[in-house]
Amino acid sequence: MSSTPSFVELAKAVINTEADAVKEMLNHIDDAFVRSCNLILNTQGRLVVIGMGKSGHIGNKIAATMASTGTPAFFVHPGEASHGDLGMITGEDVILALSNSGSTDEVINLLPVIKRKGIPLIAMTGNPKSKLATTATVHINVKVSNEACPLGLAPTASTTAALAMGDALAVALMASRGFTANDFALSHPGGSLGRKLLLFIDELMHSGDDFPAVTPETLVSDALIEMTSKRLGMTAVVENEKLVGVFTDGDLRRSIEKQIDLHHTKISEVMIANCKTLTPGTLAAEAVQTMEQHSITVLIVVDENNRPVGALHMHDLLKAGVD
Repeated sequence: MSSTPSFVELAKAVINTEADAVKEMLNHIDDAFVRSCNLILNTQGRLVVIGMGKSGHIGNKIAATMASTGTPAFFVHPGEASHGDLGMITGEDVILALSNSGSTDEVINLLPVIKRKGIPLIAMTGNPKSKLATTATVHINVKVSNEACPLGLAPTASTTAALAMGDALAVALMASRGFTANDFALSHPGGSLGRKLLLFIDELMHSGDDFPAVTPETLVSDALIEMTSKRLGMTAVVENEKLVGVFTDGDLRRSIEKQIDLHHTKISEVMIANCKTLTPGTLAAEAVQTMEQHSITVLIVVDENNRPVGALHMHDLLKAGVD
């Protein structure tokens, strides 16, 4: 029988090694981290992230996270920077350079130009004595004890640690800027969070001819025809253009259980008065919360004078991706 470790054993060893590497980063949240945050926070320009190879991939992700959490940032490939892309970087920017060894040629070759332009440089390396670390304005140490690669060669734990440190920077800056969920949604309008935080019920509600409404004198049997034709499982009860109540599928079931004569009973006798309502301009996410809190599947939308202007069904919210 082979003594080679199983896939499960190898996988668990990798996870444990990388988890230990991330925990090591707690020891590197120090004055250099604080100085880095202040440099980025106080810059009049943007954060420019550079890195080669695996460090470049991590840097790209860090730049994306920064940009989506309130810190203007973008990634520049160091190889391309040497062939013209340095023109994208101004003296008002701050550079974050990633290199585990701190001696990556493509990054080191940029140091004279960075220094000449007077651009603050934050280095994130695993070697505090490296050229990049000692040249930088600030150095963040992301050295790890072991790589998860059994050969100790492939960047694994070191890239995970650098990514975690980048996330720590991004979140610290995000909190310092007072960045809110609404701010996040503005940079993610196409995502589910954007739909939750930017979508208003006005865009989803049923109004005009699609809005079911009857008067208090309407017989329940006739109200059912209105409910069926509008297919919202309810009808508003309106008097003098004001909302006075609502009658739903649930109220119909309860009426039948009580053996109420649907053909001779007025809707005012079985409707729910003082029902829950929404107002125009309400966020769709708030509507979901109201519905869930009160176990309601449909709500009437009224204006400031309690005049109904539409109705919103839970299905409309789910179809729009708000849940």
